[in-house]
Amino acid sequence: MSDMTYTIKIKKEYASAILEDLKQVDAIEIMEEPIPEWQKQESIKRLAEMKENPGSQISEEDFFKSLDEDEKA
Repeated sequence: MSDMTYTIKIKKEYASAILEDLKQVDAIEIMEEPIPEWQKQESIKRLAEMKENPGSQISEEDFFKSLDEDEKA
């Protein structure tokens, strides 16, 4: 068997069940990596900002739309 790594895209409504099934038959190993401290602190900061000013947030759809526009520019 090769040591290749693949990137796959699974619809989120199926992902958890598929991964659990693959883990049970020993087809995959789920590598749990700790969340870096900087990422925890950034999340805490952003949650505080959202509580202070909930109107300043944008939807996930608008966020990804802005990323697409930035890539085209």
